Amino acid sequence: MEDDPFIQQCSDFTISDLGHVTLTADDLAGALAHLRGGQQVDALFVDIRLHALVLGGYEVANRAIEVQPRLRVLYTSGTPLSAGMSQLFVKGGRFLQKPYTTAELEHSVALLLQ
Repeated sequence: MEDDPFIQQCSDFTISDLGHVTLTADDLAGALAHLRGGQQVDALFVDIRLHALVLGGYEVANRAIEVQPRLRVLYTSGTPLSAGMSQLFVKGGRFLQKPYTTAELEHSVALLLQ
């Protein structure tokens, strides 16, 4: 889930090129609809800073884990990671700093899904 359409599209293409099926969402309702759709979703890739939500990607991840408890979460942000930010990650959550390269995204997704 990403609120910047360009970044969302690039990330979607990269992850799809790795052989994964992707579902994109522009907002919390869209993300939750995918998760409640009956299929198992393995991972959530979410921007921490989402303008429409007070807690941004943290809120999305927390709500998503309620729907699919085995979900793995890869957080991203243009803001450098601080200790306070990482304390809000769901268990096992990982972080990828923006801007990232295609190779960095591929590596992060591979680590997340191990």
